[in-house]
This record gives sequence, C-alpha cells and structure tokens, in this order.
Amino acid sequence: MSGAFTHHGGALAAAAAHFGGDDWLDLSTGINPVPWPGAIDADWQRLPERGALAELEAAAAAHFGVSPAYCCAVPGSEMALRLIGQWVGAGAYRWPAYRTHAAAFPDGAAADGSGERRALLLANPNNPDGGVTPIAQLRRWHEDLAARDGWLIVDEAFADATPEVSVAGRVGDWSRLIVLRSFGKFFGLAGLRLGFVLGPEPVLTMLRALLGDWPLGAGALTAGAAAYRDAGWIAGARRDLAARAGRMDALLAAHGFAALGDCPHFRLIADAPGLFDRLARHRILTRPFDYNPRWLRLGIPEAQADWARLQKALSDG
Repeated sequence: MSGAFTHHGGALAAAAAHFGGDDWLDLSTGINPVPWPGAIDADWQRLPERGALAELEAAAAAHFGVSPAYCCAVPGSEMALRLIGQWVGAGAYRWPAYRTHAAAFPDGAAADGSGERRALLLANPNNPDGGVTPIAQLRRWHEDLAARDGWLIVDEAFADATPEVSVAGRVGDWSRLIVLRSFGKFFGLAGLRLGFVLGPEPVLTMLRALLGDWPLGAGALTAGAAAYRDAGWIAGARRDLAARAGRMDALLAAHGFAALGDCPHFRLIADAPGLFDRLARHRILTRPFDYNPRWLRLGIPEAQADWARLQKALSDG
C-alpha cells in the first residue's frame, strides 16, 4: 500500500493514479459531506480590513463560548499546532493521534497522561478512534501541568458536532490551557484553511506576531463570520451528522464490522484487513494506517447514491 494513503486523508489524485478511474467517492477524511451553503461574497481586490478579522473572531468566540479576548484566527489549525509546539518546547502527545501532533513535538513521546513533560497535546474527540476524554479527566491533567508551569493543549477539530465535550469555554478560567478549533471539518469547507487558537494573552501575542498583518484572506473572513452566526444551520448540521453516523453504524454492522468512536464525522473499524483495497477497487477512498494495518477509518457519505455504492462495495467480499 502506498504511503500516500496512510499519511493523511484526501489523496484522491494519488488514488486515481494508483488504482485507476476518476469517479471516486472520498471517505478518507472526516469533513462534513454537506457543507455550509452560504455564498461567499468577498471583496477580492482589496486587502482585508482589520475590522473584518475582529468581526470573525467575535463570531467564532461566541460560537465557542469564550471571550473574543482569548480567540485568535489562524490559517488552519494544523499550522498553528506546529507554531505552538515550537513556542512551548518539550511536550508529549497522546497516541494514536493526528500526524501533526507528532510533528508539533518531534522530540516528544506518546503519552497517556500529563507525565513529566512541559506540555500534553491531545485531540478531543480523538482522531482516528473517535474517543472522547471526559472533562473531569482533562481538568486533572490540566491541574497537574499547571502546577509545574506546563500546558494542556486540546485539539478540538471535531468538537463542533458535540459541543458538550469541549473545554473551549474554560479558556481563561483554566490557566495554561490552549484549545484549537477547526472551521473546515464541521462546516465542510476545508479548502478555506481556517482555524482558531483559544488561549491566554502570551500565546495569542506570539501567534499574531508570527502571522503578520494579513493572516487570512477575504474568503475565510467573510465565510467564517457568516457561518458561525448561522445558528439554524449549525443546529441542523449537528442533527444530520448524528443521524448519518447512526446509519453508518447500522450499515457496517450489517456486514460484520463493529464501528468504534463517538465522533459523528467518521467511524473506525478496528479489524478490517484488506478492506481498504476492496473498497478502492470500487473507487471508494478510505483512510488506512501504516502503524496498524487492521484499522480503517471511514468518513460519512452524503447522497443516497453514495450510500448504495458503499453498501455494494462492502457486500463484494
């Protein structure tokens, strides 16, 4: 299996080149298959105004339940994680995790708790297994780290669908807590490259100094502010994702696969050797893992035709 498919999701060009065909169904990411439908009416000719950035951060902060004073917009949370890792220094990350977590702390180590490092980075809900860490456990790790002038860093890229698991609203109350949020996954517009760092003033000052005067383009500023204020669409998307995830559980169970995880953006199958190649023969791209060849993560289909196509591929043993 090519490493192009085990490093990140979304390698459709590589899949077409490797397996052939061009009619691919991409289930390799956890991006919402039903994107926010609002129009992006941006002024592409002018440099972005600072007021537009402040407006976006205020709208996002209200959605996260945190003061705008603790909210910094960034061109994708993946970039922000790497910058924070350089700024914090020595840190550990919980494994399994995003590839970027290991890249943020290349001299760190996988950990199951706060340990002795200066920082602990984890995703909640986790990727790729969809596990959720209770807030009480996060508090205990935070208290241990803060007592040693350390940092708890929580990547909440998939928390919009299940806001009850988030600690974003505790930024400011919990000293030495940093939370990252992603726009593209829940709103289905990953190509905008928009994310947020929630944290105390020294963290945001560092990021803003590195990102410069125009950290975001006009499209991200305009779409982000409007989308975060679209309460009706947000509520509907949460219901829709939950329903789709339940349908995926039932479909997988009907073909003998036990789906794992509590994140409605995707499901992990923990015992699926050979399934990646079988689905690829039907031009369905999923997410395999080089460190555990029996794992396979599947995103959630959108249209009825996509569901039927997945069902047919799963039946073709």
